[in-house]
Amino acid sequence: MPIKIADKLPAFQALQNEGVRVMTETAAIRQDIRPLQIGLLNLMPNKIKTELQIARLLGATPLQIDLSLIRIGNHVAKNTAEDHLRTFYQTWEDARHRKFDGFIITGTPVETISYEDVTYWREMRQIFDWTTTNAHSTINVCWGAMAALYHFHGIPKHQLTEKAFGVYAQKIMKPSSPYLIGFSDDFVIPISRWAEIRTADVAACPDVEVLAYSDEKGVCIAQSRGTRRLHVLDHMEYDATSLGDEYARDVAAKVPIKLPHDYFPNNDPAQAPLNRWRPHAHLFFSNWINEIYQTTPFEIEKIGQ
Repeated sequence: MPIKIADKLPAFQALQNEGVRVMTETAAIRQDIRPLQIGLLNLMPNKIKTELQIARLLGATPLQIDLSLIRIGNHVAKNTAEDHLRTFYQTWEDARHRKFDGFIITGTPVETISYEDVTYWREMRQIFDWTTTNAHSTINVCWGAMAALYHFHGIPKHQLTEKAFGVYAQKIMKPSSPYLIGFSDDFVIPISRWAEIRTADVAACPDVEVLAYSDEKGVCIAQSRGTRRLHVLDHMEYDATSLGDEYARDVAAKVPIKLPHDYFPNNDPAQAPLNRWRPHAHLFFSNWINEIYQTTPFEIEKIGQ
């Protein structure tokens, strides 16, 4: 089944060009099924790029997905045109009456700021609490994952003296997790952050379980026990070029930055990087969607009851 997104969303044509099946709202209405309702709270600066990355992974699943784009209402986006936001996004305040089978909260480059100093932290806390009653399952990504672990479990983030930046090997810690079915014993995921969640802090919290872990960079995927709330500290959704674009941006801005670890072939920025994490990214999201499909109420309004 295809993913349903707005016909004029930039991701629509890009996904079609990649061979991902997408459908218009008119075509979706003709199908006598209930599509899974997935919300994306997009906090990333380049919202259009993130829309494509997430829609690509959701669109590879075998069920019809209705993707809703959501943004923080009191925050002015600096890198996405207001026309785009008005056309394709709801504010969370406008969407908070809705129920979602799945909800994704992205990262945002504010790791160096304390949570309480983030201008929209109060609204983020409200959104996290709202997901417990209005979303059947949630994926929090990068800063979104750190913030959720802090909000729900009091687990702090720790600043890094050097950016965690590159492609790093991960180990499966819980092979029986339904979200890791089909994963190889080790896999790689891109990392790009100035903060970390320490393994010792997670180990001291009985309500959080580590599903995947890097010997070099610590916790990768965790789950709040007894819930369908997932925390993904790293960026399996990234394109092959994402880390290279960040590296080029920082070099141009004369920001001190090392080559991303194990990213460019032969550590040569002139060589095109390869996407070595794509299969596991698709598998993770496919497993997530399958788990939602198996467990979510058919009557969506019963979510949270």
